Amino acid sequence: MTRRSCLRGWVRLICAGVLFSQAWAQRPAHIPQLVDITASTGIHFDHISSSDQKYIVESMSGGVAVIDYDGDGWPDLYFTNAPSVAMALAGKKARSALYHNNHDGTFTDVTDKAGVGVPCWAMGAAVGDYNNDGRPDLIVSCFGGVILYRNNGDGTFTDVTKASGLDKDEGWATGAVFGDYDGDGNSDLFVPHYVDLNLHDLPSFGSKKTCQYHDVAVQCGPRGLPGSPDSLFHNNGNGTFTEVSKQAGVDDPRHFFGLGAVWSDLDNNGKLDLFVANDGEPNFLYRNEGDGRFKEIALDSGVAVSEEGMEQANMGVALGDYNHSGLMSIAISHFSDEYATLYRNDGSLSFTDVSHTAGIARASVPYVGWGDAFVDLDNSGWLDLVLVNGHVYPQVETGKGGTAYREPKLIYMNQHDGTFRAAGATAGKDVLVPQVSRGLAVADLFRRGVLDIIVENLDGSPMILESRADPANHWVSIALEGAPTNKLALNARVRVTTGKVHQLGEVRSGGSYLSQSELALHFGLGAARTIDKVEVNWPGGATQAFTQVPVDGFYKLKQGGQLTPIAPKANVISARP
Repeated sequence: MTRRSCLRGWVRLICAGVLFSQAWAQRPAHIPQLVDITASTGIHFDHISSSDQKYIVESMSGGVAVIDYDGDGWPDLYFTNAPSVAMALAGKKARSALYHNNHDGTFTDVTDKAGVGVPCWAMGAAVGDYNNDGRPDLIVSCFGGVILYRNNGDGTFTDVTKASGLDKDEGWATGAVFGDYDGDGNSDLFVPHYVDLNLHDLPSFGSKKTCQYHDVAVQCGPRGLPGSPDSLFHNNGNGTFTEVSKQAGVDDPRHFFGLGAVWSDLDNNGKLDLFVANDGEPNFLYRNEGDGRFKEIALDSGVAVSEEGMEQANMGVALGDYNHSGLMSIAISHFSDEYATLYRNDGSLSFTDVSHTAGIARASVPYVGWGDAFVDLDNSGWLDLVLVNGHVYPQVETGKGGTAYREPKLIYMNQHDGTFRAAGATAGKDVLVPQVSRGLAVADLFRRGVLDIIVENLDGSPMILESRADPANHWVSIALEGAPTNKLALNARVRVTTGKVHQLGEVRSGGSYLSQSELALHFGLGAARTIDKVEVNWPGGATQAFTQVPVDGFYKLKQGGQLTPIAPKANVISARP
């Protein structure tokens, strides 16, 4: 019985039972423990949150970006912040924060020196290299446009928004992402937009039917409020951008509520496609036509709506080759009473909603999901799936439905057969700590050869979850540098082969919910003691291959050069017991 044959109704239930039995029989023997180590990191950051969240703009911020801003090979962290409406109307700002990695398990706040503390009413952040100088620049999405920070290479940033032409973007920007869609070597910028909202003309709390949740008065929106069109900024190659969304066909004339976006070559034809997650509306999948224009094909491709044909509250977007098909599938987080969706990539831009048969739907229904990521938590060679949750309305706790404002995280362990199993408490008590989470990013923060989870919470401090993987499993980390352009190697792909296992990774800007994960690619290798082959596909068509690569190491590859072992500039921190 194949997953493709799983239909609705009784047939699907029977099929799901068979697949569950198979998954249980093949489940990983070791469940990695995720441990909250925030207190030991020296990160002291609190996201501002209104106690009653009476306006939608107060509920949507909270992105986190991993950025090695000083080029020392260690991931640094940037947390966005946003004021309450009362603060903003009084002219007060909220302080975002940049933390430098000290190479010893701790971080130091360097925000003021770096000059990135008060960009705007900050939503999220992503990384790109808009001027091709090899240093990661920072794009911050705002309620009111975007801010582009140029990395000066000396630990500081300069706001070049106006000089670059990005000051023309004035909407409520959300999951902004860089990607070279036309293959000219320069990173272009796509900016999805959310609600068209005026702070001086805000909808009244609980005033309409769309401002009620299970008969409880709550903030208004996004339903019942006007949306905003999206923007595509073409990189002119001289430090400036030109807005081209309409001629490119990605301007969203229906003004859907855009939240997340990601660039990726979803049909493996060498051209970047664009996926956009729309809150409460059908998603967009823009197929790259190769002439600077796109065609929207989400409905025909199977990713516009759920398998029941329903529009969902699409928020966080994760891409990953979870089933070793050589294709990037799409996972999306949603509102409560819906379910997290997994769209399996079947090739040729055709996708199937396998959320139920893959085992991720049921556990997600009670929660409001935000940041998400495919990540190999146990270095097994198979991608697991992590989602963070947190409700929008503090008022839900006064209702009769037993709904909580603070919610736990969801960890789905890959069963190596196309299905997942919700780990629950077996992944550690810290993942069950209820929080109002938003952004999620992934990085090997302490160069242990194991990936960590960074969560930004809307209310209070962030959470750093350290994965305690099976020490018997091996791994490899590969950092890419493009040449002569696209020096961050955005959308370059790496295929790692160990025996019969073929893994695929891709360097990407943005993703998750308003967040940015580490650009270096990490692969768990399970019991493999040697990598048979590492194949790199560079944007533009060039390829490189390396064989018999030693495991358990950090490597760097400049396009056209050799795969070179590198050591972090400090003693590698040993895994904690």
